[in-house]
Amino acid sequence: MAVTLTSYLFDKKKEIGHLDDDLIILINEIASATKEISAKVRKAALLNVLGSAGKTNVQGEEVQKLDELANEIILDTLKKCGKVSQIASEEMEDKVVLSNSGYAVAYDPLDGSSNIDVNVSIGTIFSIHKDNVLKPGREQLAAGYVIYGSGTIMVLTLGRGVVGFTLDPESGNYLLSHPEIRLKEKGKIYSINEANRDKWVQEGLRKYVDFLKGEKYTLRYVGSMVADVHRTLLKGGVFIYPADKKNTSGKLRFLYEASPMAFLIEQAGGLSTTGEKSILDVVPEKLHQRVPVIIGSKWEVEKCLEFLAE
Repeated sequence: MAVTLTSYLFDKKKEIGHLDDDLIILINEIASATKEISAKVRKAALLNVLGSAGKTNVQGEEVQKLDELANEIILDTLKKCGKVSQIASEEMEDKVVLSNSGYAVAYDPLDGSSNIDVNVSIGTIFSIHKDNVLKPGREQLAAGYVIYGSGTIMVLTLGRGVVGFTLDPESGNYLLSHPEIRLKEKGKIYSINEANRDKWVQEGLRKYVDFLKGEKYTLRYVGSMVADVHRTLLKGGVFIYPADKKNTSGKLRFLYEASPMAFLIEQAGGLSTTGEKSILDVVPEKLHQRVPVIIGSKWEVEKCLEFLAE
């Protein structure tokens, strides 16, 4: 019999101490929002929500119409949920404070939005803390992403491994399809934007990439973090978004991208690092803080650190 997201969460309640009824409700509400986003993504061209919204976000990046729509859907859902104390979104300059206690949610409503118009896989990333979003990644209670591709898949961790659920379009339920996602100790794929090679700050990174080429690794880079990390989780290998001469602190946002993805990767048996320490040990000082990201299979990440230390 197919296991729904809701039944899975209730089954895990006794096993996972912090998984209470309120957290189960919150995760289900986030899931409901992503179902609505999935439907909008599939009909984007027909709903006239493709293309730029004609404005930039707090990071100075061009906002897509579907970015705005996805953000509104999640924000409205979380506000009405009744279980949330703080809400922080990549698309909003400031966090929304609803109460002094409860669950704090940080999210990227539509990761990879620059790929929307060309029908490449995009997704939603979320992170759940207690009371406040400005906490180290190791204090996350849950994190996950939903990838809108050939199917809609939610990948989730509650701090006890990683599982995946596929949205069944007939029943409208997320059904358990990946009961245990474990990262290979060593893969054969590396994912990095090599067009920026000359801009990378560390010479060790260039040597590392050349080493992988010599080891007959395959380059795969989508430019949508959700798509690249999803492939890395299932196939093994390494995903890298380093600091460069333009983005000296890295480009990916800690709260909305790096922290939840690092939590998932490490819960699946992989490693994460900024090049100096685990991403999960970073203590955030501001909402839109950026960090360099190196995540993936244990062997590749450890080898990368060896080259960076030379």
